[in-house]
Amino acid sequence: MNALAWILGTLSGLRFVAPDLPADVTVVTAIAMHITHAVICRYFASQSGRDGTRWALYAMLGGLVTTAALLVLKELDPAPAEPPH
Repeated sequence: MNALAWILGTLSGLRFVAPDLPADVTVVTAIAMHITHAVICRYFASQSGRDGTRWALYAMLGGLVTTAALLVLKELDPAPAEPPH
């Protein structure tokens, strides 16, 4: 249980914010955070023309790291061209 708490806590970012949480609380909270990251990634991926389902699955596995990567990619995308007047 401690190894699972460490992995999920690290991937979700929870371990950096609350490192002293008991293992069972860390696991449950980290799973909830991964679901939240999946929802956020699905929304932002869809808004930027990427496959929202794929990014949601990536976020379920990668948590905070995936969400950050998607947000950086979104910022690096060129702005859409304005239609001619």
